[in-house]
Amino acid sequence: MRLAPLLALPPIALGIAAAAWMIASAPGPAQVGGDAPALPVRVITVAAQDIRPAATAWGNLRAAETWVAVAEVQGEVIWRHPDLEPGRLIPAGTEVLRIDPADYELALAQSQADLAVLEAERAQLTAEADNTRRILSLEQNRLALAETDLERTRTLVAQGAVPQSRADEAERATLLARRTVAELENTLALIPSRQARIAAQVARSEAAIDQARRSLDRTTLTTPFDLRVTEVNAELFQTVAPGQVVIRADGIAAAEVVAHLPIDSFRRLLGDTPEGITLGDMMRDMPATQIEVTLSPMADPRQIWSARVVGIEGALDARARTVPVVVRVDDPYEGADPPRRLPLVPNMQVQLSFSGASMTGLIAIPEAALHGDMVRILGPDGLLELRPVTAAFEQDGRVVIAAGLLPGERVVIDEIAPAIPGMTLTPVEVEP
Repeated sequence: MRLAPLLALPPIALGIAAAAWMIASAPGPAQVGGDAPALPVRVITVAAQDIRPAATAWGNLRAAETWVAVAEVQGEVIWRHPDLEPGRLIPAGTEVLRIDPADYELALAQSQADLAVLEAERAQLTAEADNTRRILSLEQNRLALAETDLERTRTLVAQGAVPQSRADEAERATLLARRTVAELENTLALIPSRQARIAAQVARSEAAIDQARRSLDRTTLTTPFDLRVTEVNAELFQTVAPGQVVIRADGIAAAEVVAHLPIDSFRRLLGDTPEGITLGDMMRDMPATQIEVTLSPMADPRQIWSARVVGIEGALDARARTVPVVVRVDDPYEGADPPRRLPLVPNMQVQLSFSGASMTGLIAIPEAALHGDMVRILGPDGLLELRPVTAAFEQDGRVVIAAGLLPGERVVIDEIAPAIPGMTLTPVEVEP
């Protein structure tokens, strides 16, 4: 009679009632004593050190000097150097092209002949002036005698000693002498203007001679420095015109490359600068000698070439915020032994490595030890501490810390997940 109501309950309700009874009658969980085990981690002890800032850039080589030979005279090419071909090396002072000089030789001869004629005219004019002065002196003496005779004759006429006709003849002789003296004086007065005209003609002839000689010199093209020919636009027996580019070549004494460095990297390479000095001041008076540069061709990174910074090209790149640093390599053909060692030729892509002045008292940690702006520190009691720091720059897999770390502190370099402040750690010291 008592089981009848229970049997009338649904099976689900019976299951719930049985579970509740078993939970209530079960014993409680066992208590385990002791702390959690300490986590072993690798740590480094940071110390102040000297670091040389470095930077890497890429660029294409170009010749430090280029030669563009432009024809300055017109004429037919009558001789061409056998090595005047693209890719050939030609030493400085080598005559490589000759234009027919016949027209300019004739012009020179004509100008020299004109000058000889003028010199002869100048000599003749000098002789004429000397003769005229001598004759003038004689005529002036004759005039003086005529005037004396005229005065004496007039006195005699007044005394009635001679007729008036005798006085008239003396006066005519005096007038004739005066006219002769005047004519000679006028002739001498015109000598300076004739000399000036001849001097101007001489100057013009001398200028024509200089021009003819200059044009004659321009009929030959000579290399100004050791170079490598890149382009030739003049063939044998071809007529060239003034202004025509006939040869292009690159100097082989030095090669240059423009490396675009971020402004911050460029400042670090220069090192400490006096307060108030702007980037523009540094660009005008850059202590480039303290920056060491090496470069290697991308085709063969094993080749290392020493280089030097020689200046800044143009202005800053406002968009990219970079400084166009010009780097020069002296003697880019030194030790060339193709294909084992290639020379540094224009348009070759190279990688540049910059090393600046040493910076002292810096603290650097591995990049893996920096988590955002936090560093995990092992405190003196062996507990984990999370500390915010300020990073200055990254270099060679390390981060230089500007603020937040002191020498002698230990930094955790292993990954901890989760990193809970105050957790116990077992340090394993490693070399920084």
